[in-house]
Amino acid sequence: MSKKLKEIPQFANEAEEREFWLAHDTTDYVDWSKAKRVTFPNLKLTTQSISLRLPLWMLESIKTTANRQDVPYQSLIKVWLNEKLEEAHHGAK
Repeated sequence: MSKKLKEIPQFANEAEEREFWLAHDTTDYVDWSKAKRVTFPNLKLTTQSISLRLPLWMLESIKTTANRQDVPYQSLIKVWLNEKLEEAHHGAK
């Protein structure tokens, strides 16, 4: 016997939906046993430019490291930030 699923509310915007799912368990709303894997090959991630002031020595060090790894320095910064976020999320559990 499967449990009765709750109806997913309508959200005014993405931020409201994000807050909702942070506070609610999806298994109360979705039967994940019926889920199917899909791909979105043309999906573009939403990005936003920011201005970040770094000491010159730090920026030069980042650029040198990126050059050694043959990657753009901004991409390397994003990888490092993502790694730290993953560590923070895994450490919080």
